[in-house]
Amino acid sequence: MTDSAISPAAHMRGTPGFRRATGALFAAGMTTFMTLYCVQALLPALSSGFHLSPAASSLTISVSTAAMAVAVVPLTALSDAWSRTGMMSLALGAAALLGIAAAFAPNYPVLLVFRVLQGLALAGLQATAMSYLAEEVHRESLGQAMGLYVAGNGIGGMAGRLVADGVLDLTGSWRWAIGAVGVVAAVCAVVFHLSIPASVRFVRREARPRALASAIGRALPDTALLRLYLIGFVAMAGFVTVYNYLGFRLIAEPFDLSQTTAGLLFVAYVAGSFSSAAAGRLVDRYGRPRVLVPALLVALAGLAVMLVPSLGAVIPGLVIFTVGFFAAHAVASGWVGGRSTVLGVQGAAVYLFFYYIGSAVGGSVGGIAYSSGAWGGLTLYCACLLAIALISAVTLSRVRAASRPSPVAAPADADAGTTAAAVTGTDGTAGGAAPAVTPPGDAPGAVR
Repeated sequence: MTDSAISPAAHMRGTPGFRRATGALFAAGMTTFMTLYCVQALLPALSSGFHLSPAASSLTISVSTAAMAVAVVPLTALSDAWSRTGMMSLALGAAALLGIAAAFAPNYPVLLVFRVLQGLALAGLQATAMSYLAEEVHRESLGQAMGLYVAGNGIGGMAGRLVADGVLDLTGSWRWAIGAVGVVAAVCAVVFHLSIPASVRFVRREARPRALASAIGRALPDTALLRLYLIGFVAMAGFVTVYNYLGFRLIAEPFDLSQTTAGLLFVAYVAGSFSSAAAGRLVDRYGRPRVLVPALLVALAGLAVMLVPSLGAVIPGLVIFTVGFFAAHAVASGWVGGRSTVLGVQGAAVYLFFYYIGSAVGGSVGGIAYSSGAWGGLTLYCACLLAIALISAVTLSRVRAASRPSPVAAPADADAGTTAAAVTGTDGTAGGAAPAVTPPGDAPGAVR
């Protein structure tokens, strides 16, 4: 008997269930990036208020993303044994409350502690969101659903920065700014909880850390999967570096912008939201390889344009750079789900580990590049990171299917195109669900 014979139908594009699921995950993506990156708009204020260097002030971002990276894989295993929607609701609510509490931090070390706790809380959302979509959304609509989720990241990143910057301008206090973002995040958490459809295709499994570690080890020979993890790491490192230190550049000569005016440039995140959603649709039509490489080239072009010391170049350059990054991330993150036959849903969690470690480590190292070489040094650093991502993306198309780890046979789902919810590993342990998402544009035998 096939899985589709015993499981409810997956959500298809245009159905009420699809709209509710993507709307809820859009709100969740907003909350994640809003909470994580609102402090980017406050870095100059934090640097001045606590007498910190730009690199030291950026720790408010790095510690959160590092904590998220460390926690995302084990929390993915925990969500397998508990509840997808329950894990996500708890994560969003806790992150919002911790954001409000952070506004009352008496000093910088305590503020960092709150930021670490927020990262740990948000790991519960990141560990579960992609798995939920892969299980509940039909494979032919998954690209668009994933694109909309990443689009929520972009809108949240912009909203968090604009809210924080606007409140900072009105009150002159970073505390009010962080607290206001926490309140907005709480509203998004409530919207998510009320709108997310029940996880009806989820099959609860016992959390087995040893089985997870074994699956990760078996996946390591898959060089294509490793390339996708590398792309997530270096692309996010470059992206966070640009947004961390652009404010410092714009309030200095030759721009001499006010903090509020410089913060308005974070509106560029809207372009990223549109590009990630568009990338999802293009993947469904043309396949991942034909979208990923051009997206990274667009990001490199935008970075080059931003070198010109004029707002007439910096603004369009930032938009182009953001468009390219979000499109590339939407494609790479979705590709992992279709590639990780051994890891199953934990493949996406491992991708997020590298993605957020890239944010934590790459963003802090970018501060050193900016302090030593100004914007030119930062550009060279980010260009090297994107070049690594581009080389990895180009070589992906040359990796033959033979290098892919052999999945253990499982009943096919005639409706959703996924493997059965519980895939048995070669050592007899239970692995995670392994959604195989194959857009029509992917040729047979091509790297997926």
